[in-house]
Amino acid sequence: MKVDKITFLSEGITCRGLLYRPDGDENTSFPAVVMAHGFSLVKEVFLPGYAKRFAESGLAVLVFDYRNFGESEGENRQHMDPLMQIEDYRNAISWMASQEFIDSDQIGIWGSSYSGGHVLQVGAIDRRVKAIVSQVPTIRGRIGMEKKMGKDNLDAYTKKLIEYRQARYEGAPIEYIKVVSEDGQNCAQTHHEAYNWFMNKAKKIAPTWENRLTLESMEKYMEYFPASNADLISPTPLLMIVAMEDGVTPPDPAIDVFNEKITEPKKLVKLPKGHFDLYDGGTFEQAQQEAADWLIQHLTKEAQ
Repeated sequence: MKVDKITFLSEGITCRGLLYRPDGDENTSFPAVVMAHGFSLVKEVFLPGYAKRFAESGLAVLVFDYRNFGESEGENRQHMDPLMQIEDYRNAISWMASQEFIDSDQIGIWGSSYSGGHVLQVGAIDRRVKAIVSQVPTIRGRIGMEKKMGKDNLDAYTKKLIEYRQARYEGAPIEYIKVVSEDGQNCAQTHHEAYNWFMNKAKKIAPTWENRLTLESMEKYMEYFPASNADLISPTPLLMIVAMEDGVTPPDPAIDVFNEKITEPKKLVKLPKGHFDLYDGGTFEQAQQEAADWLIQHLTKEAQ
């Protein structure tokens, strides 16, 4: 396996990533997977473990940072717009498809949490995608926020975002919100496990990660409904992995969408434990193996 730093353009902005290329001779044409992280995170946060496993299975893998985050460029730093991130995914697919050693007819996508929602949307609209893995996906931003904050707090927060939108129009400076805080207050990720995981695990292995987002990012998150086109995913094969004790992206909305809106070919995997366990906890290896098996099954011609 060979790992190279690469760059590609997304709407004129340079995005940076890591390309995992499996062993093979110069004439080998590899199936491929494009991956990016979830809410505020960068490529180094436990994604290399997934990428290496996929590459060991014979898949070329691109793991990248969205514009405005990590090593990628973009002047509006720490601004998280899901529609822009979806464009980054699609441009990453285009870059992969242009490489001589990639089988452009066999490209899949993998996403987790926020990007677990992104891949549902990309898979529904981009027919170049031949397999999807959606792990603990965001289904609808507003549902997620209400479960985390409660309805009354959400109503107050919505009022704050409305006021900030007016202030932006009138020339107010950019405001930021912490991703996590020690007491779970005045931050984006309020789950009780989030602070320790982000600050004592993610930050230590990814110095480019920052504990802040633009406040406007939360407005974008509230409006985001990646499952709205889920009925268009078929016939692209979809694997959905949920964590049954997940308090960040609760499993029930994802399971409902899987059962009611998505048709075959599809597979649902229900894992125990919580959201962060899939990155470095007890369910990581099973999630990794399920995803690798699915991608190999649907992207490797010998397996079809």
